[in-house]
Amino acid sequence: MQKITPFLWFDSQAEQAAQYYVSVFREGRILRTVRFGDAGPGPKGAVMTVAFELFGQQFTALNGGPQFPFTQAISLVVSCPTQEEIDRLWDALARDGGQPLACGWIKDRYGLSWQITPPQLIEQIADPDPARSQRTMRAMMRMGRLDIAALRRAYEGLD
Repeated sequence: MQKITPFLWFDSQAEQAAQYYVSVFREGRILRTVRFGDAGPGPKGAVMTVAFELFGQQFTALNGGPQFPFTQAISLVVSCPTQEEIDRLWDALARDGGQPLACGWIKDRYGLSWQITPPQLIEQIADPDPARSQRTMRAMMRMGRLDIAALRRAYEGLD
C-alpha cells in the first residue's frame, strides 16, 4: 500500500471521472467503489468514493458536494517522453469541455489541472548555461501544448 494517495474532491462525478481517467491514461484501473450506507451523508447506494490507479499511482475520488472545486493551485504532472504521447493526452484531456492553458497545462472537463510535459524540459530549464535555460523558458511560455522539437530548437539556439 502506498503511503500517500491523492484524494480528489468532486461534486457528484467521482465515478465518471475515475472511469474517464482510466480510459485517457490507458494504464489504469478501477480498484474499488464504496457507496453511501444508511448513515449518509449522501443518498444510500450512491457512490461515495472510487479508488483507481494510473501508472501504478493510486488515487481516490470522492463525491463530496460542490463546496470545494478544483483550482490550479494543485496539478498533476504527466511525464511524456514523446510528442505523440503529449498530443494524445492533450487531445483527450481537452475533449468534451477541457480547457487548454499555457506552458503545457490543461484543465480537464472536471476542472482538474494537468501538466503534460516532456521529461527533458526540466533538464533544459535547469541547464547551468543561462542562455540555453532562458531560451527554453521563453519558448515554453509562448506555448499551450508543448512542442518537444520547438523546445529543443530553442534550447540549442536554432530558432
